[in-house]
Amino acid sequence: MHCKGCIIQDMEYEISFKNCRQPALIQAITEHLNRSNMLVTQIDFVWKVKEQGIKELYDFCLDHAAEMDSLQFRLDQTNWRPFSEVMQVVEMQWIDQVIRDEQLTCHYQPIITPDQEIYAYELLARFYHKDGSVIYPNEIFSAARARGRLYALDRVCRLTAVRYAQHITQKAFINFVPTSIYSPEFCLQSTIRLANQLHIDPYRLIFEVVESEKVEDMDHLKKILSYYHSKGFQYALDDVGEGYNTVEVLSFLHPHYMKLDIKYVQGVASDKEKQKVAEQFLQKALAIGSVPLAEGIEELADFEWLKKKGYQLFQGYLFGKPAAIPQTVVSI
Repeated sequence: MHCKGCIIQDMEYEISFKNCRQPALIQAITEHLNRSNMLVTQIDFVWKVKEQGIKELYDFCLDHAAEMDSLQFRLDQTNWRPFSEVMQVVEMQWIDQVIRDEQLTCHYQPIITPDQEIYAYELLARFYHKDGSVIYPNEIFSAARARGRLYALDRVCRLTAVRYAQHITQKAFINFVPTSIYSPEFCLQSTIRLANQLHIDPYRLIFEVVESEKVEDMDHLKKILSYYHSKGFQYALDDVGEGYNTVEVLSFLHPHYMKLDIKYVQGVASDKEKQKVAEQFLQKALAIGSVPLAEGIEELADFEWLKKKGYQLFQGYLFGKPAAIPQTVVSI
């Protein structure tokens, strides 16, 4: 059984005619979609239409502008949206190919100890079009959300990162989007299976919660993390101190690693307020047995201050930028 949405299939749109004031128009659209074999189902005033038929339907409605705003559409039980916006989703079809053809690689960014030894690497996805041009993360994740492909994108990123982890001997931090996982037993089995096939010690893989501020069901997130832990993996909580990632959440989730948000790292050596936050989360992390990690370090003074206070791991441009080939020595 595959996870929900993890396999790229032909898109189907739900179109609501509930507010349409022209029965004759509805009839004409229905007949046209049936003739072209684009109508999948028709229940009450909701039509399910294949993506190939959406462009024709949109063009047809342009000739009936008064009714365009009365129609709505949605994908995969998401919120209804004005039909006038549907082409924005259709025009993002390129992301389907990116996911299907796995047009991505991973770059390695070192995570170091206080003695500047490389403890781990964070594996960061890099996406490309067929012509080799770069696709920036904000662009691809926006497209994934718009087309309901976040599940599939997160899955291909995780699997790619696991493959890249086999090329290093240190630990690997792998990002995942918890809101994309509806059932860890199904959604994560491909990740577990691949790690086993590659003979990667689960203890070397640390799954890092990203976009955690969008998690509304904390009990579900804890279930996901507990599942990872039951399979021998560890997990990290990212952006601690920002948004929802409070002391209470840190205590509730008990991550193996706590990554202090960059906002409280950069400039901490000279900012009393940032120092208070950094110390607060440091003490909480140590109290629950979580390894405190400061990310986003660019200045030596910040590194020295955090190291002196007791942070145990460090990440940032001061030590190395993400690179296609993992650097083996850190010198600052």
